[in-house]
Amino acid sequence: MLQIVTVKSEVIRSRSDYLASDLKLRIGDRCVVATGRGVELGIVTDWHSAENQGPGHHKLHKALRKATDRDLYLYEKKKDREEYAFRFCRKRIKVRKLPMKLSRVEYIFDGSRVIFYFTADGRIDFRELVKDLARELRTRIEMRQIGARDEARLLGAVGSCGIGENCSARFLKELHSVSVRTAKAQDLAINPTRLSGMCGRLKCCLNFEAEEKRKCRR
Repeated sequence: MLQIVTVKSEVIRSRSDYLASDLKLRIGDRCVVATGRGVELGIVTDWHSAENQGPGHHKLHKALRKATDRDLYLYEKKKDREEYAFRFCRKRIKVRKLPMKLSRVEYIFDGSRVIFYFTADGRIDFRELVKDLARELRTRIEMRQIGARDEARLLGAVGSCGIGENCSARFLKELHSVSVRTAKAQDLAINPTRLSGMCGRLKCCLNFEAEEKRKCRR
């Protein structure tokens, strides 16, 4: 039976669907998948039969295998490389006095490149920084500027509600802007301290709760 599995990336925490042929993956399994960025490792968060997907399932990327002991070992080694790259990059940012904040470093599982996620108020000329990184790490370098909500997803800390990992990292597939109007529509007091998440923006769960209420009214 062909499966469609939803896999959560263990670094950027996004979720995507993959076609799994005879792998018999279950929720909680760690697996290796082929993506547009390269081969990656993630964790299965959901699955269903491909028969329910329609003809569009043939366009999905594939889940390659359930993670082996070697895959898990390489993943742990990858985390060590990411930690070293993070420290080195942050040092070079300070030396070059660049107005940017490094959020996370991600090595693609197959080692084809390393991605540096950062926040900044404006555009940054990081060409010399990229040269520093390429000389030291000897792989393809990608710099990716992200917003406050994306940074919160990457860091994945406990939400202000205390229930668990913040919503943007735990289950939301897409992050959208949240307006004050959404809070007012739910009769919530406009208190920035209580309505703001760890990113300093209005909480993503306000959109989610508003959508759930709309579904209930239908």
